[in-house]
Parts: sequence; structure tokens; C-alpha cells
Amino acid sequence: MPTTTTAPAHRTATSHDLSSQHPGRARRVLLKLSGEAFGGGHVGVDPDVVKGIAHQIADAHRSGVQIAVVIGGGNFFRGAELQQRGMERARADYMGMLGTVMNCLALQDFLEKEGVDTRVQTAITMGQVAEPYIPRRAMRHLEKGRVVIFGAGAGMPYFSTDTVSAQRALEIKCDQVLMSKHGVDGVYTADPRTDDQARKLEELTFSDALVGNLRVVDAAAFSLCMDNELPMLVFGMDGEDSITRAIKGERIGTLVTAG
Repeated sequence: MPTTTTAPAHRTATSHDLSSQHPGRARRVLLKLSGEAFGGGHVGVDPDVVKGIAHQIADAHRSGVQIAVVIGGGNFFRGAELQQRGMERARADYMGMLGTVMNCLALQDFLEKEGVDTRVQTAITMGQVAEPYIPRRAMRHLEKGRVVIFGAGAGMPYFSTDTVSAQRALEIKCDQVLMSKHGVDGVYTADPRTDDQARKLEELTFSDALVGNLRVVDAAAFSLCMDNELPMLVFGMDGEDSITRAIKGERIGTLVTAG
């Protein structure tokens, strides 16, 4: 679904949906970033784009929020698309996982240039460039003020990075999943390109999203969050400060809750 030309208004977050669910602990979020955005519309990594994203994350990090990140690999490979061109799906998905790691290393480099201590953990072991994914270690990094970036998806084929984002957020006990989308600024009732009655939703339940077959986020990710009552914010990553605002808890985009 396309983005609208009008930016969403600033809104004040309410305590029950955006504050930390763990009293005495800083707010902890899982930020999902679109791999396609990392390429700036092309195959590969656009350093200027990644630098801007890192600057936004660093800005939010300085406010005290604990930040974990999952990045897609769409700027390199998409398993489903490679399958359509005749490649075996599992192998294509593994190629996509390796693409996500390249994005992780690029973001790590620019975050550290911003002065933010960063760790990359991967679901596929590659000891020379990243730590293995260990949930307890990831949580300890967050408690020490480090940003943790998760790469290589779930380490298994047939799982999208949307679904992995929900799973990782639950396992490291995040307060919210932030689903940033390239070219999408929230959840709509229909495709506004074909339906002039389509409207952007400020808030809805996971159940409504699943029943309405709203595909801006994978159904498996919606289901995981619904079953575990983990709030999700779907927002557009376009703009100079949209990522910073979402991480800090501002109500932009569409809030999806268990109801």
C-alpha cells in the first residue's frame, strides 16, 4: 500500500501501550527496518541512507531507550522472488539471510561512528563478523546500553523478517515491536490507489488485522504478537525523524494491540 502525502500529526503516547511494561527498567523496543530502504531503491547498500538511519537510532538511544534491531535483506535477495525465477526456495532464503547480515554490518559501522556501542548477533554462526544469537547475552548488552542488531533471520527458510522481529522481541522481553515500512506510513482499510474510500487507521486490534487480511505485516507476526499481547507500531521510515519519534514512544503510524 502506498504512503500518503500528508505526514501524520504528532500524538501523545498513552501509558498503557507505549511505556515500559517492566517497572524500574528502561523502555525496550525491537525496531524492524526495511532492507529495501538500505539500498536507496537500488541493489546493494547506500551509505548515505544507512548513515541517516543510524543517526536517528543514535538520537533515540541517547534518550535512554534500549534498542534491538532486525533488518530485512530485500536490497540484496528475496527468497520468494528468487523462487519464482526457478531457484529452490530454501537455498534462496539462505541467500536472503546472508544479505541481512551485510545490512547489519553496515548499520553497526555507522552506529559506532555515532558513538553508539553496538553488537551484531546472527542466527547462522559466522564468528569472524558477529556473535551467535543468544537471548540472555542480547538482553545483557541492552542493559549495558548497547544497541543489538539481529541478522540472518531465524536461521531457517520460510520465515520472514517480520515474523523474526516478533519472535526476537518476545524472547528478549521487549515492550513493543516497531515495524518500519518502506513506502508505507501505517495500516489502511484498503489500497488507496484503487479505493478512494480507503482511510488510514490510527489504531486497530491484531484480530481485526487478521480478519481483514491486512497484509502490511505478515500474518504470522500479527499472530505471535496477538497471542502474547505485545503491542506493535506500524509506521513509515521515510522522513528525517520518523524512526527517532517511533523509538521514543511517539504515536505515529498505526498502533496494533491485542485489544
